Amino acid sequence: MDPLSEIFVGIRVEDAVYARLNLTAPYGLRLEAYDHAHLGVVARGNCYLSVDSIPEPIPLTGGDCWLLARGHAHTLRNSPSTPARPYAEVRRHKVDNQVDFGGGGALTTVITGNFTLDRETSKWITDLLPPLIVFKVEGVNTGTLQATVRLLAAELEAQEMGSGVVISRLADIIFVQAIRVYATSEECSEPGWLRALADRQISLTLHSIHENFQKPWTVATLATTAGMSRSAFAARFKEVVGEAPLEYLTRWRMRKASQLLRQENHKLAEVAVLVGYDSEGAFSNAFKRVLGVSPGAYRRHP
Repeated sequence: MDPLSEIFVGIRVEDAVYARLNLTAPYGLRLEAYDHAHLGVVARGNCYLSVDSIPEPIPLTGGDCWLLARGHAHTLRNSPSTPARPYAEVRRHKVDNQVDFGGGGALTTVITGNFTLDRETSKWITDLLPPLIVFKVEGVNTGTLQATVRLLAAELEAQEMGSGVVISRLADIIFVQAIRVYATSEECSEPGWLRALADRQISLTLHSIHENFQKPWTVATLATTAGMSRSAFAARFKEVVGEAPLEYLTRWRMRKASQLLRQENHKLAEVAVLVGYDSEGAFSNAFKRVLGVSPGAYRRHP
């Protein structure tokens, strides 16, 4: 399994709420801030997206998507000058996850999704993404994303039996595809594992760590997975990922350990062995250093 897939498999989506917004001009709708990730897709029509931290409104057209990794408040309008109403007032009239709002003019359909993610595992995604990512339909490397958006628009149009489930699943897929597109874009320049996925050599190392985190890795043995010398590898890994190789290894082991502590009935000594530690003491020290609490306390109150 590749590192991005491994991250998404491990992330726990505790809740996902979707809505279809049928907006007719003139319209202005302000969506409140949300603690987790927010995804939006313009299925048809055109609109302007305004986010509090960004000075200028962003024009969007059918097929464009946006991702607010930390759920910032934002506004959708047919024109930058249109006054906006709070979504909290409008959503009271939602029927079958659809909201009809506006002045009756040209139609714009927007699919929005709020993802409530497990706070511990979701930090691997949300902490490494900018506040807003916009994916324009004409952008490069967005072929599969565009295809999924077209499927979403077709399902919305058909509204056949089971459409609610299909729309929900397609929105989940778009969420993953959007992050994948961002990971390979020029905008993804900050150090982190997303940037590392696009680095041919370092991505091989990440794959090795994720697949075999129990191994007694050293910087030298990790360097062999990238086909590099020890010193060149250590410098390159720190530059791309933002932390030293063994720091990343330890953090990944603790992530796996936290999953075991929440989901399995293993003794602490067994968890230590499963994530690559010879002693429970060494494991407990590493766990507390990374997560701030002991493994026992985490198991009681994850």
